[in-house]
Amino acid sequence: MIAWTRNGEWLELPLPSSGWKALKPGAIDELAAMLPVPSKYFLRLASKGLIRAEGDRIRIHAFPREAANVPPEPGKLDIVFEDDFCLVINKPAGMSVHPAEAGQKGTLAAAVAHYYMETGQACAIRHIHRLDQDTTGAILYAKNEWAHVLLDEHLRERRIHRKYEAIAAGRFKIAQGRIDAPIGKDRHTAGRRVVSPKGEHAVTHYCVLKRFAQAALIELELETGRTHQIRVHLSHLGHPLYGDTLYGGSSRDFHRQALHAKQLSFPHPITGEMIVASAHYPQDFSQLLDRLSHA
Repeated sequence: MIAWTRNGEWLELPLPSSGWKALKPGAIDELAAMLPVPSKYFLRLASKGLIRAEGDRIRIHAFPREAANVPPEPGKLDIVFEDDFCLVINKPAGMSVHPAEAGQKGTLAAAVAHYYMETGQACAIRHIHRLDQDTTGAILYAKNEWAHVLLDEHLRERRIHRKYEAIAAGRFKIAQGRIDAPIGKDRHTAGRRVVSPKGEHAVTHYCVLKRFAQAALIELELETGRTHQIRVHLSHLGHPLYGDTLYGGSSRDFHRQALHAKQLSFPHPITGEMIVASAHYPQDFSQLLDRLSHA
């Protein structure tokens, strides 16, 4: 475990060796080897005098004050995890993660910006991944460039793991399986995706957690991250999500897609410790499960 402390805008660490007196290129390489961040990031900071050896400690300017880059708007946040590097929010339904166009109101980004302002945190808004507007659950933010660089890298390398839970229509004949079907744009309906031989490679793993009379609660994990991947793949199997009218689901008992990002796990940007953040079900999802259980 790396022993680090925050002192205002600076991250402080014990010197990696007693011989450190100047920040020469070799010393930067030694520091980069000790900490899980690309050496180019450290070299850029060092070139600006933002890494310093002082006494028995190294000081890194890891927490500069930044503008939120999204106008803040008050909004209640369900915070699942937070420290100096990361923030995990349990996103509600009906809220876009980030503005799709100038002037869009009511986004999660604006609520996060307001939270940072209210708590005296001068952080830019850096979401690491997205969720559809009506999908609920855990979403990860980086609170500084250090975390952003590393978490983006982890996402590309599939070291950030996301587990979803969904309520799908019909009786699953197979309790668990792997859906390997390419996904492309629907030429006939804007914003819709379809399974297509000419589409992008897409793989989803599913497992039935609980069966109901004509539905199931299922857990899903993605090998790839295509737009609407879970919704398209389950519809392709003949088991559209409750409420997902875009992909053949019925809105009679639920008025949005019944999809929830239940768990998010990722290596911490400095300690490397695996952080596991679980987001509780929203009320409407829990109520649907209750109704199905008593049907």
